[in-house]
Amino acid sequence: MRNLMLTAAAGAAVLAFGAPMQAEAAATGAECGNVSIAQMNWAAAEVTTNIAKFLLEQGYGCKVSLVKSDTVPAITSVAENGRPDVVTNLWLNSAGDAYKKLEKSGKIERVNQILTPGGVEGWWIPTYLAKEHPELKTIKGVMAHPEWVGGRFNNCPDGWGCRIVNDNLIKALDLGTSGIKVFDHGSGQTLASSLGAAYTDKKPWFGYYWGPTVVMGKYDMTRVKLGDYDKAAFAELQNKATATPQVSDFPAAPILTAVTAKFAKTHPAETAFFSKMSFKTSTMSKLLAWQDKNKANGQQTAVHFITSYPDVWKGWLSPAAQKKLAKLTSG
Repeated sequence: MRNLMLTAAAGAAVLAFGAPMQAEAAATGAECGNVSIAQMNWAAAEVTTNIAKFLLEQGYGCKVSLVKSDTVPAITSVAENGRPDVVTNLWLNSAGDAYKKLEKSGKIERVNQILTPGGVEGWWIPTYLAKEHPELKTIKGVMAHPEWVGGRFNNCPDGWGCRIVNDNLIKALDLGTSGIKVFDHGSGQTLASSLGAAYTDKKPWFGYYWGPTVVMGKYDMTRVKLGDYDKAAFAELQNKATATPQVSDFPAAPILTAVTAKFAKTHPAETAFFSKMSFKTSTMSKLLAWQDKNKANGQQTAVHFITSYPDVWKGWLSPAAQKKLAKLTSG
């Protein structure tokens, strides 16, 4: 805990330099103005956006606002309002045609993959269940023995892109006929809590999850094979209006940062920053584990990243921004 207190103190010290630096940027005409970034409702996204906020404010003189959102609402907002300026941690597999249409219309541009090699998502059971009942490694086995998984599927909250995919898969599989009831979680917190509680007591659990996350780093989970990945079928699973969805497993998930076309035109330096900002998936998992262990928030985890991984983030910045951040981190 002492390390966390020291890190938080360092963060406060760094932020204290922010006002004069931003004043200096304004005096030289280099201030970038207001930047809005969608902050998705999961830990990796919160950490990512807080790191971006810190580096943009301290390195580029921006005034950054983080807009709490989820995949579908963020895309809808860009389509209708042209805001927020930046959408990061966008799971392309879950975004569906709505994002593709935005991109095709020229309203939004993908600039980078925020995680390398990307994310993993699917339907899971605890590995202790898979060891006890190997049949549960496939959806056929799960549906044949619903009592072994507690007779319940833990679904995504409403508003998440995975909710559309899952609802279509549930329909395609006719999951209800097996006796498995679908529980739609109200938030990511309750979804994670249900898994954690089950794991602690070594009880059955079956549902959707993704990585990198604290949960997937903390608990040994086995992915349930739904079948082969079918590109065309999965594309249909992403759309709410699909009348006759077909079964497909989840593919590897590219996770993007995208900016509006207007932002790309008016903020070339900041767009260049986002085009370089990328984490190894393993690095993000380490950050989330640190956050969980230290009971830190997104801002404190961002400061931990800034102080612990300078070799990672320095390459994202313009030469001028590197100089400004060097003054802070060496002070």
